[in-house]
Amino acid sequence: MLTPLSQAQINKSLQKLRLPLSSSHKGQNGKLLIIGGSQLFHSASRWSLDIASKLVDMVFYCSVPGNNQLIQQAKQYFWNGIVVARQEVESYALEADCILIGPGMERQKINPDFDNKSAQFYLNNPPNDQTWQSDTQKIVNYLLAKFPDKKWVVDAGALQMVDIKLLNENCIITPHYQELMIVAEKAGVVVETEIETKAETETEKTMLKKTNSLQKLSQELNNASILLKGQVDIIVHQEKVFLIRGGNAGMTKGGTGDVLAGLLAGLYANNEVLPSMITASHINKLAGDCLFKKTGPFFNASSLVEAIPEVLWTQIKKQ
Repeated sequence: MLTPLSQAQINKSLQKLRLPLSSSHKGQNGKLLIIGGSQLFHSASRWSLDIASKLVDMVFYCSVPGNNQLIQQAKQYFWNGIVVARQEVESYALEADCILIGPGMERQKINPDFDNKSAQFYLNNPPNDQTWQSDTQKIVNYLLAKFPDKKWVVDAGALQMVDIKLLNENCIITPHYQELMIVAEKAGVVVETEIETKAETETEKTMLKKTNSLQKLSQELNNASILLKGQVDIIVHQEKVFLIRGGNAGMTKGGTGDVLAGLLAGLYANNEVLPSMITASHINKLAGDCLFKKTGPFFNASSLVEAIPEVLWTQIKKQ
């Protein structure tokens, strides 16, 4: 029988989180590399790094030149991190504990010459000075092939362009339903077409069919973990399935998924996969519900970024 994650299970995940020690030094509490943004989507990766910078010691931010310049101008007000040119990203990837790729990256038409290839093919055909700036497909697949042992959160534009053979058990994918369809089609897995996951309207039978198909998809993705975003988030990890309810109409605003991706990556930099996924999903929804009590649905992604740290700390202190 499928049931929402209990508070006891959520508490267990919170208890597993690694907190900074008073004796620790800068850099010992997580380094995160964020690769995202484009000329078209300026804000998405900014929301991710805003929340991530509250969780880890260092954020390396890598975007297109225009976005890099905006972050350089803004960082004096909110952020202690390093802005990285795309051509220099590999050295920072080596240093990072976790890599978030995709928020704000553009989805382009799939180039069949750089799809469904071996890891060695991508390593032999790295991006050049021009394609580092704009070719999501080449960037994503080259870096995944280059750093298969890193912790990865693959989101948004990167998720839509990825060669799924490069995913593995170190990877977490964070699709919304339309992105899930793209990945599932590549994997040859049929998933349920019903997008709603309301407790009041979705039958147990339908949910079982949906979660069974997600388990199969995870297996086809070399055991990558899945956090399917929705009114009910569905987490799949090593054949286990968890349902996390919560949230409200205010979280339909653009950018709330980017906040979730940054929160998840920030947690994953210091923690194991499952506690990171459960905590990120739960806290993101809980922060949205706290905002709803104050302002109804009239809040945005930036409001969520500001609410999450207090909500997270309050929940940790209860343990």
